[in-house]
Amino acid sequence: MTERIKPSERLYQFVEKKVFEKLLRSFSRSTGLKALLVDEEGRTMITPSEGIEDSCFCQMVHSDSKGIQKCQRSYARAGLEASKYGVPYIFRCHAGLIAWAAPILIDEVYAGSIICGQVLMWEPEDYFLEEIEIMVTGLNVDLTQVKKTAAQLEVISADRVQAAADLLFIVANQIMKTGMTVLDQRRQIAEQEALLGEVTQAKKKAEIAVRKVEARSMGLYSLDKEQQLAAKVRNAEYEQAASLLDEMLVDIIQKSFDDIEFFKTRVFELLVVISRAAVEGGAVLSDVLKLNAAYHRYLMDANNTGEICLCIKNELQTFIRWVEEAGNSKNLQLVQKAAEFIRQNFQQKINMVDVAEAVYLSPSYLSRIFSREMGCTLMEYLTRVRVEKAKTLLKNPKFNVMQVANQLGFDDPGYFTKVFKKSEGVTPSQFRQKAL
Repeated sequence: MTERIKPSERLYQFVEKKVFEKLLRSFSRSTGLKALLVDEEGRTMITPSEGIEDSCFCQMVHSDSKGIQKCQRSYARAGLEASKYGVPYIFRCHAGLIAWAAPILIDEVYAGSIICGQVLMWEPEDYFLEEIEIMVTGLNVDLTQVKKTAAQLEVISADRVQAAADLLFIVANQIMKTGMTVLDQRRQIAEQEALLGEVTQAKKKAEIAVRKVEARSMGLYSLDKEQQLAAKVRNAEYEQAASLLDEMLVDIIQKSFDDIEFFKTRVFELLVVISRAAVEGGAVLSDVLKLNAAYHRYLMDANNTGEICLCIKNELQTFIRWVEEAGNSKNLQLVQKAAEFIRQNFQQKINMVDVAEAVYLSPSYLSRIFSREMGCTLMEYLTRVRVEKAKTLLKNPKFNVMQVANQLGFDDPGYFTKVFKKSEGVTPSQFRQKAL
């Protein structure tokens, strides 16, 4: 049966030991307080090699192995309590001193804590020294000397204790988050390499091309794929574009024969195809050029095909997002243009086809984007504009209901009355009577 790995044993997978050592050393130098990293059971994992020594009091307690065991139990209990709530935990150790535990979590699982303290939060009174005698009972120590060293312990305020605990917690867990992010990126690169490997194997099994015409046929194949990829980018179809890009990257890998410089050149050429399609799809040229320049600088030093492939896929996702944003902006402009055409021509006998022709779109496409942007159909908007104009005309005694209907493009006054009542809750005549 495989032995279960403790979370604390995974700490160094995310953050190097020397990083923790630097953290503890810097903290101790800046605050004057002792700090150490312990595992779930309270056992010391790291104590700064160039740090602050234990207080004389703690050195005496640790001179007995039982004292060390009691300290470990105190640290383990404090770390567990801190992990329950995900906040620093301030506590009194078995010997009566103030300390605090800053929990370290891996995917919300407790993996140890940083312990700091060996201080008092108040001036030692006689009763405290009497407590010390009780707390160290059973240890092979000089009680008189223990009390003497207890009276020499540093006293710091509650605010300073809380601030030091918060500082340790924030810094330690930020380091863990950074380490987990780096590990996740490595995992993504490995997955990308695995995906490319699977596609490569699949293509090898399916390869039927005749060797004599391989170069020419593969050239035509690549060109066809480039055209398909460009079309997908222009239409902001990410899933299909990403799939095509994977196939093309495999083609490049097969033709590179481990020549990394040739591979990088072909990949950048592919990026140019993608970026040109993005600009054609509406992306801002200056933004595209800036991103391309950054990728080119990255390629200069890159030497891992998996990382290069993952990076260009991220670029593809960015370009397609820009195309989508540009498309939404363009659609809004077309909808506004259609609405303006309606407001200028509502008195005419216009329909959806007339409006679509005015903005050079198909009726079905215009209907779809108009409803999405305006929250109503195109014909509902036309009716709304006509009704608002009708309300203005009905307030003028010069016009009767039939004249108003004719001016608004209604052939049938009865239909006009039906539309008006549905919108306003009263007939045109009733509205007129109230308005005059």
